[in-house]
Amino acid sequence: MATQAARLFRKMDGLFAVYKPQGVHWKLVRDTIETNLLKALNSSPPPAPQREVKFPLLPSGDNSSSTDLILSPSIILPATLADHPLVTGPKFHNVHVGVGHRLDACSSGVLVLGVGKGNGVLEHLCRSHVTRDYTVEGEFGMATDNFSHTGRVIEKNTYDHVTQDKLERVLAMIQGANQKAIITYSQVDLSTQEAYELAVRGLLYPHGKSPPIVTGLRCIQFKPPHFTLVVQCVNETQKYLRKLIHEVGLELRTTAVCSGVRRTRDGPFKVENTLTRQHWTADNIIQAISHFRNTTRKIRKSGTCIGQSNTSTEIHEQIIRQNAQS
Repeated sequence: MATQAARLFRKMDGLFAVYKPQGVHWKLVRDTIETNLLKALNSSPPPAPQREVKFPLLPSGDNSSSTDLILSPSIILPATLADHPLVTGPKFHNVHVGVGHRLDACSSGVLVLGVGKGNGVLEHLCRSHVTRDYTVEGEFGMATDNFSHTGRVIEKNTYDHVTQDKLERVLAMIQGANQKAIITYSQVDLSTQEAYELAVRGLLYPHGKSPPIVTGLRCIQFKPPHFTLVVQCVNETQKYLRKLIHEVGLELRTTAVCSGVRRTRDGPFKVENTLTRQHWTADNIIQAISHFRNTTRKIRKSGTCIGQSNTSTEIHEQIIRQNAQS
């Protein structure tokens, strides 16, 4: 018969998403969740120990010569101490929590994690080239050595000439250049009907390894010197997004630094479905794994197909179908 801890452990199998706060390293997030899961597993009540009951023979009457005997339990002892919790110690010593597309310490937002067989699904998610959404905040007027507002200031400029229309034109130019990069790294013959159909249906995505590519870029807030962009991209890093803000400033004949990077979506995992720090408990994690059960199956299935596909068309269709279903 399975113990309560064993039943709880079987439920910890799948993918879930947490909200990583700014200023916290992703390793600390992972270690905190592993610790919380271990505490929940080892705090489960152990199975009842097997006991040995002794029945000494007693005379039935006052007459000691009587041959009638009765059985009366007098001593109840554990059959063995080998399985006692004080002897065996904690039953669970390690719960491996895998991390998907990572976020650096200065960034915040959606961080996808896996437990059990979910660690294998994380590999499929990382290979599937799903797009990720970011909200990136910038500030005009200065440049730093690491493209962030926390870096060492190396230059200051005016920004009075910058308007929202000029910013929108620069963003359109950057997005157009990245669209050409998508075509280049999609590894399809542009002279074929296949390439035309993929382009019309929006199925062109980079195949294999490629540099960071922006698939969508727009401004949602413009209050100089501050502005906010929504970026959709693949194969990106947070450093690349900060450098993107710097390049936007240069195109506008000024300088700009990044003041915040927040991931709002990682493939099918959206920020509204993440667990905040106070909810990184075993019960909430199990509920989140159950919530994403169907999503996990789709990623596992699409990952298997990606591994078996030989043409770029099949790969791109699997990716887009997964995004559409999410």
